Amino acid sequence: MKFAFLALFVTGFTHLQAQELHVGFSSNSLEKQLKTEERFLQQVDFSRFRHHLERISSEPHIAGSEANHKVGRYLAETMEAAGWKVQAYPYDVYLAPEPGESSVEMVTPIRQPLNQQEFIFPEDPYSSHPELKQGWNAYSGSGDVVGEIVFVNYGTKADFELLESMGISVKGKIVLARYGGNFRGYKAKFAEEYGAIGLLIFTDPGDSGYAKGLVYPEGIYYNESSVQRGSLLTLPFTGDPLTPFVPALPLDGKEQVKRLSPEEAPLPTIPVTSIPYGSAKEIIGKMTGTPVPSGWQGGLPYTYRLDGGSDLTVRLKVNQKRELVRINNVVGVLEGSTYPDEWVILGCHYDAWSFGATDPNSGTAMLLALSETLGKLANNGDRPKRSILIAHWDGEEHGVIGSSEWVEQFKEELQAKAVAYMNFDAGVSGPNVRGASSPTLKHIMAGATRSVKLPDSEQTIFDSWAGKNAEPSMGSLGGGSDHIAFYMFAGIPSLSGGAGGPTLYHTNYDNLFFYEKFADPTFKMGGAVEQWVGIMALRTANADVVPYRPSRYAEDLTVHFEAAERQISSFSIDFKGFSKSAESIKNLASVALTFEKKLQEVLASNRLSTRQAKALSRELLGWEKSFLRPEGMPFGNWYQSLYASTDPFSGYASWVLPAIQYSIELKDVASMDTWDSIYSQAIDTLSDRIRAAQFLIDNE
Repeated sequence: MKFAFLALFVTGFTHLQAQELHVGFSSNSLEKQLKTEERFLQQVDFSRFRHHLERISSEPHIAGSEANHKVGRYLAETMEAAGWKVQAYPYDVYLAPEPGESSVEMVTPIRQPLNQQEFIFPEDPYSSHPELKQGWNAYSGSGDVVGEIVFVNYGTKADFELLESMGISVKGKIVLARYGGNFRGYKAKFAEEYGAIGLLIFTDPGDSGYAKGLVYPEGIYYNESSVQRGSLLTLPFTGDPLTPFVPALPLDGKEQVKRLSPEEAPLPTIPVTSIPYGSAKEIIGKMTGTPVPSGWQGGLPYTYRLDGGSDLTVRLKVNQKRELVRINNVVGVLEGSTYPDEWVILGCHYDAWSFGATDPNSGTAMLLALSETLGKLANNGDRPKRSILIAHWDGEEHGVIGSSEWVEQFKEELQAKAVAYMNFDAGVSGPNVRGASSPTLKHIMAGATRSVKLPDSEQTIFDSWAGKNAEPSMGSLGGGSDHIAFYMFAGIPSLSGGAGGPTLYHTNYDNLFFYEKFADPTFKMGGAVEQWVGIMALRTANADVVPYRPSRYAEDLTVHFEAAERQISSFSIDFKGFSKSAESIKNLASVALTFEKKLQEVLASNRLSTRQAKALSRELLGWEKSFLRPEGMPFGNWYQSLYASTDPFSGYASWVLPAIQYSIELKDVASMDTWDSIYSQAIDTLSDRIRAAQFLIDNE
């Protein structure tokens, strides 16, 4: 008992505060957990992050390349040496592993080839690496076209609709779009739908360039040669384009799956490529048509115009091969001592468009270091109660493929065993901690920040992130990374977090020179984030009962339904509100608070046996599945969560209450009553499951 008080003193918490931060722990288990957390924080070796980052970010490693396979082998060897059981999960997926051949040139009024790759700088030794590729967009169609130019701003749905309303046609034209506003794949999708024959995408200096500050290598912003690469994969599902709902198992494996033909997959058919703003400047400076509307003017020193005129023509040529390519997920398991069939899963992808020093491999290196620290703890007797899995995903940059195939392969097992998925893509890119989470994990994400100090500071991560607020600002999960299949397809509570900062996103300059000069010159943030992530993992893994906080569902649902009602009232005076859902949320709030109070009483008195705790946790794992709808969402049946989805019109944004948001986008007020009933039923199902869990407590 004396040591327990010492642990409380060291962490700076009163016993009551410790209980509040450790949901799901009995009084006896709490004392042991505080000691474990103290030992864990002391075990973290801050130098390991840099060691791993330098090993895995020294060469460009695109998915499918031998360089990327080499990184995968290093990940496996490192975790095995740390005492983890490691397995590779191979898939043969349909993608473009190389940019192939592409060129952009002005044809009239003058012939001028345009640059497509970053400049070499003598101070940046990585910028001259021979394996670096020119700017490209995976899944581009192949073609050789010549056409007039139309500027489409960010290429959003609204931008194309505005052009159409102004009488500006893109049919038979090459369109020029700037990055931002939506996922690049939607720029290509909308361009093709409106009849364009090609698409050029650039990062405008008004968004990230000299208009913002000093450019690379002197500063953190895009210079005139910087090119953002990226995938165009835009489907009504996530993952391999030829195997929706099923894993893209290896062609040479024992089990075979039926694949679509490439012609059946709705992939881009027009040529698309990315260019730097130094090349876009040559085109925009020669456009002579109608000036752009308000909000469309960018940062180049010209009046932006909607059309280039008949005297300006550009040639765009892309010859990009798509093929079946082997990718490999690398998954390590640290088996739990008490509940080995309950899984806490941490993950980050490891494939990159170039070196990937910030995106993604700062997250990869952090998780590698964490595997070593947790391995040491386990070897010294501090094995987690639940199994902790660390997954390094492949093929993410081409369309979140590796993690999606793994979830499709093990969906039923994951739904029965997975307690949480925690994603750390580009997880240590700077000093600014941020995160987004499903409701039941927000307290874990926020609470763990109180235990970790920022490097060379007495300030905790919580102090920095929350400021004067009661808790940090945590967003809702959207698209763009490896939590998608876990959360939106399989219904597993998820979070995504890390420390952000300056980035030359998807350029050839995302290398170790940039990282040391601008992201984190001390390389100490990696250790701090490792401590934060480790505390989250250990609290989730060691709680006697799965540490969900159901009252947060009611709090967040109230906010989101009120927001939806405000959106609808902006275009309809007849809508009366989501009355059924409101009543269900009111009931949920009461049921959830009663459960939390009762569980805390039982845990505080140490009355719950291991057998009872296991039965209770099994019940809790079904809570998030209350929002799964087998028919899927109206914009894609792969997305099965009524609670959250990616925005099907932008690709990145979070849509909470996605079925309702889709109807709002279409201004379909008539369907709102139907969705009110469906959501009310899902919320009532959650309440029933919470009651079932309380029944287990009441009948202990």
